[in-house]
Amino acid sequence: MLAGQAIVAAMSSARHPSHLPMSEHEPTAATNLDRYGNDALPWSRARDVLPASFTKMEIPVFLGTASPDGRPHSSGIGAGWHEGEIYFTSGPGTRKSHNLAANPACTISVRIPGLDLTMEGEAHRVTDVGTVERLAAHYAAEGWPAESDGEGGLTAPFSAPSAGPPPWHLYRFTLRTAVGVATAEPHGATRWTFS
Repeated sequence: MLAGQAIVAAMSSARHPSHLPMSEHEPTAATNLDRYGNDALPWSRARDVLPASFTKMEIPVFLGTASPDGRPHSSGIGAGWHEGEIYFTSGPGTRKSHNLAANPACTISVRIPGLDLTMEGEAHRVTDVGTVERLAAHYAAEGWPAESDGEGGLTAPFSAPSAGPPPWHLYRFTLRTAVGVATAEPHGATRWTFS
């Protein structure tokens, strides 16, 4: 297994009591954005394909953040889905980590089979040492030899070339809004809002 595939495949979760996993998080509203008369797309079209899509290296995933002065930034990430949650790692010295520390609002964009999907929400660092240790063990089982540094970070002999040196931070994404544009039949475009 390639390093990136191991990182992507090795995602785990730590749930906050008030946080529903995305697999249980249904939209409170769906707005049909299609101007050609197609029906609104069901959220299940995106939700049911995301877990498998995040484990495929040929499906790029992009994180969008904003700097404190409002400048946009986009970066490819190794995102993963585990137990209904989206996670990703980032080096503490990277621009995306600095941006998220100042403003956790972000987007995750991905082209999954049959659908271009942009998700808006927040990403917060996971700092619980026990959770990071469980994630490290899960990563190691998937082929990325990650270990907890004992202080809330992950270390390993390798990571993405742009990740910077270890330790790396782990982030969990909380979904607020998503927009899907179908690239295959049935076509359509829909905005889903989550509470």
